[in-house]
Amino acid sequence: MTRSLVIVHPGSLGDILLAVPAIRRLQARYPGRDTLLIAHDSISRLLVACGIVNDWMSWDGPSGAGLFSRGAPLPGELTTWLNRCDAAVAWLDDNTGTLRDTFQKFHVAQVWIESPSSPVLRTKHQSDRFLEIVEEPAGGGLSERFVQVSPSIVEEGSACLERIGIPRGRSFVLVHPGSGSAHKCLHPITIADIIQRLDQKGLFPIVIEGPADQHAVEQVLEVIRPRPPILRNLELTALAGILVQARFCLGHDSGVAHLAALLGVRTVAVFGPTDPARWRPRGDHVTIVRGPSCLCPSWDDVRECHEKPCLGVPTDQIFTSLKAAGLT
Repeated sequence: MTRSLVIVHPGSLGDILLAVPAIRRLQARYPGRDTLLIAHDSISRLLVACGIVNDWMSWDGPSGAGLFSRGAPLPGELTTWLNRCDAAVAWLDDNTGTLRDTFQKFHVAQVWIESPSSPVLRTKHQSDRFLEIVEEPAGGGLSERFVQVSPSIVEEGSACLERIGIPRGRSFVLVHPGSGSAHKCLHPITIADIIQRLDQKGLFPIVIEGPADQHAVEQVLEVIRPRPPILRNLELTALAGILVQARFCLGHDSGVAHLAALLGVRTVAVFGPTDPARWRPRGDHVTIVRGPSCLCPSWDDVRECHEKPCLGVPTDQIFTSLKAAGLT
């Protein structure tokens, strides 16, 4: 029976994608093992479809809950994985020690449990913090930071584009007005101005609206005419299939930007209150645009800051960055 690796990561899309180099480093250290990911459903399905892990279980289901239940029986499928597990990593806090006890019960030889937000970690970038937790050196080669999608995923993306009237082979750029937090997003008027200028340059902008982006997109649509094409509530595999066909993707510090970068798509990410040195997608194909440095000492202060000077990025500055990157 093939031995296994078990990875537990309850984070958001961007955070999990930043862990991909660490996942690949573990797989290189333990060759020939099957890899199980316990995470949120849509993200897990994406990583399986892209061949990053072999299988997944839901963090929000019985498997995720069972890991932290002392004495309660685990789902049979998870028990099978743990019985053949050589190494397990959980990028989270385990203050009660329940999760570690679960892994010890199954005699997992190597276990790492640590939140990437832990103050004991010395590295800065989030991707390097995942590596530090599993005792791997920071950095890494390009092969660790890029993912290729299958023809079936590209076909899924093409079908989504055709459903909104975009023919195959049509050149386009993607604009993502949202993010995991409204406090990381440009003003809707600025985003509308960017979309209109992209359209005037013949770049054919298409807007992405995810499940958490409805308000951000609505605000942009209130101030823009004519309305651009919109792709709404896509499965992440479909989004990946669309991203790889885009000329470039423009957005914020978001999971979409990290997915675009991981797929090797030219990416432009506007950063405001979050620190690019900690959170930026990596790669020469990524352009980071910043306003004035954020002076808020905490995220609570960011939430209370209504002026958001750090997001005061003029449209001209963004287009200067696009031109410097050879995108316009």
